[in-house]
Amino acid sequence: MGQGRPLLKSRTFRLTLVYLCFLSLALIGILSLVYWSTTAAVSRQIETTIDAELTGLAEQFRQRGVVGLVQAIRRRTAEDEERRALYLFTDAEFRPLAGNLDRWPDGEPDAEGWVTFRMESPSTARGFDFGRARLFDLGGRYHLLVGHDVREETFVAGLIRGTLIWALVIVVAITVLGGVLLSRMLLARIEAINRTSREIMAGDLTRRIPESGVGDEFDDLSRNLNDMLDRIESLITGVKQVSDNIAHDLRSPLARLRSRLEVALIETRDVAGYREIVKDTIEETDHLLATFKALLSIAEAEAGAAKERFEVVELDGLLEDVAELYAPLVEEAGLRLEWEADAVPTGKEARRHVLGDRDLMFQALANLIDNAIKYGASGGLITLSMRATAATVRVAVSDRGPGIPEADRPKVLERFHRLEPSRTTKGSGLGLSLVAAVARLHGGELLLEDNEPGLSVVLALPRQPADAIV
Repeated sequence: MGQGRPLLKSRTFRLTLVYLCFLSLALIGILSLVYWSTTAAVSRQIETTIDAELTGLAEQFRQRGVVGLVQAIRRRTAEDEERRALYLFTDAEFRPLAGNLDRWPDGEPDAEGWVTFRMESPSTARGFDFGRARLFDLGGRYHLLVGHDVREETFVAGLIRGTLIWALVIVVAITVLGGVLLSRMLLARIEAINRTSREIMAGDLTRRIPESGVGDEFDDLSRNLNDMLDRIESLITGVKQVSDNIAHDLRSPLARLRSRLEVALIETRDVAGYREIVKDTIEETDHLLATFKALLSIAEAEAGAAKERFEVVELDGLLEDVAELYAPLVEEAGLRLEWEADAVPTGKEARRHVLGDRDLMFQALANLIDNAIKYGASGGLITLSMRATAATVRVAVSDRGPGIPEADRPKVLERFHRLEPSRTTKGSGLGLSLVAAVARLHGGELLLEDNEPGLSVVLALPRQPADAIV
């Protein structure tokens, strides 16, 4: 496996470059708008000033004639020390009579009489400036030009262009630098996940993804992955334990089967003797088949395959069926099966319902009663009760036997775990494991509580709302 992804091939860096392109386009658009707005405003100001000047000089010509116009032009050029305003008064042949321009511009005016031209000027390093002027025909005998140099407009435009270029350079530099730093940071977090994954694949199931402690999305991802790894490790450990327990618990029954068959082959018996051997063999085989059936039921419940069969189940009727089926067995064992006072409410509207698989719930309750018969015989009483709230239904099977020590209660929910070290008591150690798996499948939980004396096993399931029942 690779030790890291090159920066240029990382998704984060590529997304940063895409973001840079969009950011650059947005910046160019904004600065272009500022450029055109500013230059247009300067141009409008210049044109307004020129129009005002032209109107005033035309009025001077109408009132005072050529002499008055020449005097007005000379006075204004003398006052304009920076030579910003442009004036030229010529005769019909465009020979200068007054003004601060040496000759009439060569450019052709536009439809509104405006002309932009280049003029010689020692004020710039390039040796010339640009002027913008409006032309006015004074009755065909004289021509008047009033304009303004556009150094200010050119300067502003150049300043904005320079700002645009530098802004793009700065944005590109900062974005690329930020993309590199961000990519390296994200790649470091991702590489930590990849490194942990490689170590786990190499066989170290105890490795976990480190968290930064800042509580960001990567910490959330790390916690979820670590929880998943904990669950995987637990399942793998469970599989190993199940394999060991299967080998241990099935070895003795298989050995007994083989021994009986060998005895049947070696010894000569009458029909009754062979029937006894066959009967014992069938019982042992049924025990093995029951163990495998329980394992398959647990696997089915944990895989969630039974959810396809989910339907609204009336727990009152289900408990009645379980009690009816097991009442003879309870009596045969010398015990009594009792209901709590409010176990079965009266009236159809008071019935309790859950969403689930009726067969699996029936099997789970049957396992609980079977365990109560097996381990609670000394108490003489088995109690079946049901309590309901608006959100939960709690079905409890209680006995008055020796109970289970609190420290051992989590262990008895594991497959094949039995409190009896000698494992001579009949059973497979899968009953409570199956009930716990059924509870998880239905979104509930299995609780082991003190019955004082004895044990109370509570199957807590989410209740189906009354308005959801058809």
